[in-house]
Amino acid sequence: MARHAISIDTEDWHQAVRGGVPSEHFAGNVNRILEILAARDVRATFFLLGISCQAAPDAAKAIAAAGHEIQSHGYAHKDVDTMSPQEFREDLLRAKRFIEDLAGQEVYGFRASNFSINETTPWAYDVLVETGHRYDSSIFPVRKKRYGVDGYPPEPRILDTPGGNRIVEAPLACFDWLGKRRAIAGGGYFRLWPYWLIRKAWRQMDRLGRPGIAYVHPSEFNPGEMATFRQTVPWKERLHQGLGRGRFARKVDRLISEFEFGPICELLAPLLKELDAPAPL
Repeated sequence: MARHAISIDTEDWHQAVRGGVPSEHFAGNVNRILEILAARDVRATFFLLGISCQAAPDAAKAIAAAGHEIQSHGYAHKDVDTMSPQEFREDLLRAKRFIEDLAGQEVYGFRASNFSINETTPWAYDVLVETGHRYDSSIFPVRKKRYGVDGYPPEPRILDTPGGNRIVEAPLACFDWLGKRRAIAGGGYFRLWPYWLIRKAWRQMDRLGRPGIAYVHPSEFNPGEMATFRQTVPWKERLHQGLGRGRFARKVDRLISEFEFGPICELLAPLLKELDAPAPL
């Protein structure tokens, strides 16, 4: 059986839509994830967002204390394709320093907000390497309206960057169904797809010997949050962010109980070892 990875983009839902600091629900939502993972004895990768950690440092410390892999989701949740290389560098370094000091772990992996490393930002890989990052997990190998790279290879691999560096890219999970490659990695896809289809996708990846990287958000584990959210939320946004939360935690729990999951660093260990090997003379 192939080993898969589960990752958590550790932001609050409205930070992806409207920015700002996390709500009063954030720390409790993180604890729900930690409880589910602990019950299944599964370690995960948490991509920590700097502004969330600054507002809720105890949540980040609880993640570290539970033994999970901690990596960077950037500091301010800005899309890479809206920043200059210098702005991206500054955001990466600020997040890396802050998260390392808070969690006591080296940060060498990254996930871009809204999967915003794509064919328009090849320079981003060199900035990542130059700021001490050895792997990225930002590519969605299915083209969607807001993100994704159509036809991108779905397996993790070592990339040669435009600047002559090397980095590991670990794309998000996808599968083939009804003659087309489909997004199935997590988030809204887990909320809306039925569990039998999610299981079908992971069984396909097992048959192919291809690891699948899943992603979730803390808020998706709290089905009652939208009813108690203090700020005014437009009905379309409320529907988009709240739909499918009721069964989300059960789907994730079933998935990590039926398939072999762990942190991304373990899944990528052979590639990271190859990346660090000295070049042949």
